[in-house]
Amino acid sequence: MTGENPASAPIQWLSLPEVAAAIGETVGRVRRMLDDRQFVASRRDGGVLRIPAAFIADGRPLSSLRGTLFVLHDAGFSDDEAIDWLFADEETIGMSPLSALLAGRKSEVRRVAQTLA
Repeated sequence: MTGENPASAPIQWLSLPEVAAAIGETVGRVRRMLDDRQFVASRRDGGVLRIPAAFIADGRPLSSLRGTLFVLHDAGFSDDEAIDWLFADEETIGMSPLSALLAGRKSEVRRVAQTLA
């Protein structure tokens, strides 16, 4: 994942069993991670819950994602809106927020997210 710009390519979606396999956990644990906001998911392909593959880094949930998701939800974003914002180019950051998170710029991303309320 490192070096790629997630905003420049179509989102690769993973089912909960695929996420579980990718991180070495059970589907039940992945569901708890969704409840804990370590991930966010969207209903795709006939209502199947899916998580963007870019939310996984080195076989674990992207560590900077959780706090960012809390900020976005506090700003009133739905799960789908949060995913859209994370993958869209953000002028004030100069790249997609997800790309900035992957580059270690979580404070900057969260500052911008706080202004969206």
